[in-house]
Amino acid sequence: MSRIGKIPVKVPQGVKVSFQDEVITVEGPKGKLTQKYHPVITFDDKGGEIIVGRANEEKQTMAFHGLYRNLLNNMVTGVSAGFSKTLIITGVGYRAEVQGNILVMSLGYSNDVFVGIPEDLSVAADANGKVVVSGIDKQRVGEFASQIRKLRLPEPYKGKGIRYEDEQIRRKVGKSGVK
Repeated sequence: MSRIGKIPVKVPQGVKVSFQDEVITVEGPKGKLTQKYHPVITFDDKGGEIIVGRANEEKQTMAFHGLYRNLLNNMVTGVSAGFSKTLIITGVGYRAEVQGNILVMSLGYSNDVFVGIPEDLSVAADANGKVVVSGIDKQRVGEFASQIRKLRLPEPYKGKGIRYEDEQIRRKVGKSGVK
């Protein structure tokens, strides 16, 4: 049995979960999320928690078991608490600011970089080079944060660039200058 799949999903107060026509719908105080699922997976609502089951013991079905349990858990967490990723911009003259629904960044290129913010996400930037991407869909938050990070990857010599808050950059020693 899948170790992840057999853990019940706790549903907090104010969150409604429904399963119809092979679509999971989760509604909560922060919004609404939907996800299609494979028919070999079953969901059993036990009032306050949901138990995910499977129809057979095939390898693909077992993989779906853990996958859909985690997707459901992320949806419940997203509509109740939300997700966020923090990026740190390091470098002389590197900065970011939000202008309406556009993120404007100075990253050492000859021109500023403009990034459109998706409607379902919110971005906050402060003067210290911290950019926080938040939303209810974990995958969309992570994907958008990854796109921002790719604009100026952190380099190993001076550590300049955009990195995640919890990311450690392995630093290299530069040239020694000895003849």
